[in-house]
Amino acid sequence: MRKVTTLISCAGLLLLSSVAAFGQAVYGNIVGTVTDPQSAAVANATVTITDTARQTSVTTATNDDGNFTQRGLIAGEYQIRIEASGFKAAVQNVTVSVDQETRAELKLEVGNVSEVVEISSGGPLLKTDRADVAVTFSEKTVTNLPIINRRFTQFELLTPGVQATTSQTASSEDPQGSFRKVVNGQSFAGTTQLLDGTDNHDALLGLIVINPTLESLSEAKLTTASYDAEFGATAGVISVQTKSGAND
Repeated sequence: MRKVTTLISCAGLLLLSSVAAFGQAVYGNIVGTVTDPQSAAVANATVTITDTARQTSVTTATNDDGNFTQRGLIAGEYQIRIEASGFKAAVQNVTVSVDQETRAELKLEVGNVSEVVEISSGGPLLKTDRADVAVTFSEKTVTNLPIINRRFTQFELLTPGVQATTSQTASSEDPQGSFRKVVNGQSFAGTTQLLDGTDNHDALLGLIVINPTLESLSEAKLTTASYDAEFGATAGVISVQTKSGAND
């Protein structure tokens, strides 16, 4: 009896850990560095990160090396505001994407904190936190690209390495009109499909369970190689984020 109870407990822990891992795919992170005019680190600076659509904010501070990290952010547009004694306040607008790390480099100017300096984000920085091979489609891209049938599964075929299989499922088993797909020649059953961080894949039929409309999506990321082990995938990871409310 004790062995059975132990096995059930272990199975429960594995299930919870897999759900937690999928949940990480819902959010993005901001990692930044704050320096003074001589490029020296600014410690204990107040960092306020505001979701510009929802007008919600979180506050953190830089460490002794001038670095800060904020995790668990919903995909969207954010404003970073830095305040430190003896320096002008600095603001920078950045975009946070699902399952990605956004980097921000902010150099402060000497002056009164009541003055504000806007810092340009510039071009995207080299990704150094992971080695995954992925394509991220923004809300604008997902909405405006002309796609046959306006189905997300058709949209997935725009990613290099993704193609439909020659054998498909009967329409009686697939009323949404989805189709099996393979990533880089791997088995269709090995592709992980996530919708807002939850499992959205029928492992038996190899189909997406909920085929969202393109107009309902805020972002889609298709990872075809070197994905994180947390996903447990063997062929690829397709992570989709739907739109959420805003305080407009």
